[in-house]
Amino acid sequence: MSALPDPVLLDVSPEGVAILSLNRPAKRNAIDEIMIAALDEALETLKGADHVRIVFLRGVGHMFCAGADIEMMRRQGAHTMHENEEDALAFARVLKALHGLPQFTVALVHGAALGGGAGLVAACDYTISTRDAQFRISEVRFGIIPAMISPYVIEAVGPRAARGLFASALPFDAVRAHELGLVQEVVEDEAGLESALSKLAGLALENAPGAVAAAKQLARDVAGHPIDERIVKETAKRIAAQRATEEAREGLGAFLEKRRPAWDRGQA
Repeated sequence: MSALPDPVLLDVSPEGVAILSLNRPAKRNAIDEIMIAALDEALETLKGADHVRIVFLRGVGHMFCAGADIEMMRRQGAHTMHENEEDALAFARVLKALHGLPQFTVALVHGAALGGGAGLVAACDYTISTRDAQFRISEVRFGIIPAMISPYVIEAVGPRAARGLFASALPFDAVRAHELGLVQEVVEDEAGLESALSKLAGLALENAPGAVAAAKQLARDVAGHPIDERIVKETAKRIAAQRATEEAREGLGAFLEKRRPAWDRGQA
């Protein structure tokens, strides 16, 4: 009997462009325990990969991700409360690991992103979708709730919009996803996704990796706080600390000397 294909593929170019692919096309890239474990391993690898500058998340086949595998949900229905919590924690930790990667992360969506698939989209920094892609937070249709994905969807679209999506399970298209903030860029087709991938990869290779990680952390830490004296002082402290880094000195020096900084791997 032939071995099953890897449920997740990770390809990293010499320049540092990583493509993480959900690879269960026959199952519409539905998320099961094996895929969760493979995603966890791949994300741990990427977290420690200093040479990786940008991470693209995409689906193989006709769809980005159909959400949780129905067979997995059936199995979980027979589990104890403790076993269900452990199952849920595994995917919750994958989402947190994706959200917390130091690199710029980009979801490339075609076909559909449903349930947990939409959660993976929301956990990325940026999303590009084909115009015909469909989205749906569909958990209540199955008598469950979008618990693990909720922090990332709420961060992406805001609490009121999230409540509507969670409680209605209404499908919505890429244009509506863009209006809500779940998607940042809409392209016509999969060729447009490839073009956007090349463009963003080129830009990412020009950016300072340490500054990218610090800027992502800044956005997380400032969000939701009032613009008071504490935030004013904290943001001043952060830029002062960043200016003192070797990376910042190299960036400013390169600008003044009209040369490319040491980290720039983009095309000349």
